[in-house]
Amino acid sequence: MADEERSNFAFPSKFEIGVEQLETMVEEAEDHLAYPSTTNWIDEMNGMEDEEWAMVQRKGNQFVVNDQPFYVNGFNTYWLMVFAADQSTRGKVTDVFKQAASVGLTICRTWAFNDGQWRALQKSPAVYDEEVFKALDFVISEAKKYKIRLILSLTNNWDAYGGKPQYVKWGKEAGLNLTSDDDFFAHPTLKSYYKAHVKTVLNRVNTLTNITYKDDPTVFAWELMNEPRCTSDPSGDKLQEWIQEMAVFVKSVDPKHLVEIGLEGFYGPSTLNRVQYNPNTYAQQVGTDFIRNHQALGVDFASVHIYADSWISQSISDVHLQFTESWIKAHIDDAEKYLGMPVVFAEFGVSTKDPGYNVSFRDTLINTVYKTLLNSTKKGGSGGGSLLWQLFPDGTDYMDDGYAIVLSKSPSTSNIIALHSTRLALFNSKCAWKCKWGCRKKSPLEFLYNDDL
Repeated sequence: MADEERSNFAFPSKFEIGVEQLETMVEEAEDHLAYPSTTNWIDEMNGMEDEEWAMVQRKGNQFVVNDQPFYVNGFNTYWLMVFAADQSTRGKVTDVFKQAASVGLTICRTWAFNDGQWRALQKSPAVYDEEVFKALDFVISEAKKYKIRLILSLTNNWDAYGGKPQYVKWGKEAGLNLTSDDDFFAHPTLKSYYKAHVKTVLNRVNTLTNITYKDDPTVFAWELMNEPRCTSDPSGDKLQEWIQEMAVFVKSVDPKHLVEIGLEGFYGPSTLNRVQYNPNTYAQQVGTDFIRNHQALGVDFASVHIYADSWISQSISDVHLQFTESWIKAHIDDAEKYLGMPVVFAEFGVSTKDPGYNVSFRDTLINTVYKTLLNSTKKGGSGGGSLLWQLFPDGTDYMDDGYAIVLSKSPSTSNIIALHSTRLALFNSKCAWKCKWGCRKKSPLEFLYNDDL
């Protein structure tokens, strides 16, 4: 967008505004939705001037920044650290943040681990590659420039980027008698390896900003693990004990930041009245237990993933949309009734490789997620936000797992994302919040959720 357009596209903040002005603001936002300005508009609506770049906190079932609501629209790009470690690909990190900011995305979830693999961060237990750590420094520093906060995941349940299987491999190399990858959750030595990694990452001083990670508001939250499962113990006890121990441990190192587990959201043995919402019967046998797991001390918000095409059937159908809506509603209800915390739908998407896939279906799926969440947002509910899986910049097609969205090649999808960002940013803004709860007239925000917009 040209500079003159950018200067004209500024939102009033810090004072109360009426229905007509809010409607005008959304109309102006929609005029620029294909690529809204990367400056001014989202910052001003969120009231996020640089001096106010504060820690995100939790207040009951909401996220707050400077005591103001912070409902999030975000994305995943897991490979940022590895790309930043190579000068030839480092620019792609900047590109993805720049493009994400252009459609108002405020949260990115990415890996703060690479265990024993190619371009590893942790080459062996407690042995780190400083150049890769500097790459993670760059990712955090660059995110801040675009007013994007990071959920940093600390290891993987799967073997991509090392994860749980790599820790077990290290244990075997050290002479431990291990029989299952799930020994990761119970063996004292493997737990000590993981804790050492947590401590090293959280206490890292960023070489570019000189800010310790555990003191940096750019970090939205720490994630214990990507998609933990413990299939060797369907009762869920083994994983529950690990979650309880590690959530408290992370908080002991860093009491300032939010902590989440990284779960997919499956209901387990402690809530047999909820397993009807699972996508299949196998889901309740993988050792996870949504409500019980999130009641662990030290866990600040719930995480859920949504993959109808992996869990129900690969072929595209309306059943996927029905499942997605009921899955979201069930978890928001539980977050409000039993957990008293926000829930973030931290991965969702659809693969271009699915039989019957088309862009229209992807847009409908994304809209379904956004609209279901907005029904919670407008009530000040627990639907804390969602993160697309996954956003890629141009020229990274070779990394695509089928789920990648390249905004420049997806105008209709970009419009949907940007409109949702606009709605949330207006809702989060101090003026809109004051008007929402302070006006006796009909809420000036109701038009934000009009399906015709």
